Amino acid sequence: MVDVTDKDMTDRCATAEGLLTCAAETLVLVREGRTPKGAVVATAELAGIMAAKRTPDLIPLCHPLPLTKVAVTIELDEALPGFRVSAEVRTKGPTGVEMEALTAVQVGLLTIYDMCKAADRGMVMTNVRVLEKHGGKSGDWTADIDK
Repeated sequence: MVDVTDKDMTDRCATAEGLLTCAAETLVLVREGRTPKGAVVATAELAGIMAAKRTPDLIPLCHPLPLTKVAVTIELDEALPGFRVSAEVRTKGPTGVEMEALTAVQVGLLTIYDMCKAADRGMVMTNVRVLEKHGGKSGDWTADIDK
């Protein structure tokens, strides 16, 4: 692990997102609450929150951090068609929370896949990335959204 002993404790925040494309019919099932495993969006949002909290258990050399906020939001997107999963993670600590935000997004996507695979095995998870981070020695950073 990287030694962060001498780093300042600062407010840090990271936002990440990812997409899951699926058949239009799958969105209808989710919206109408007719999937075999139940409430897809609520379950996947909760799974993402739980995953962010377990990031150092999943990613070798990742520092355990006291997270002060984890928010996972899932939107149904007719244009994809599919789901847009985003996560915002905050802490006051010596290192950033990009990995926690990415883990929350990935597990949210995986949970949607798991809960919908009986209806649609052709779903695809894509475009998982950090959108922005704030705080720390390197300061603020925002992704080039046009890429």
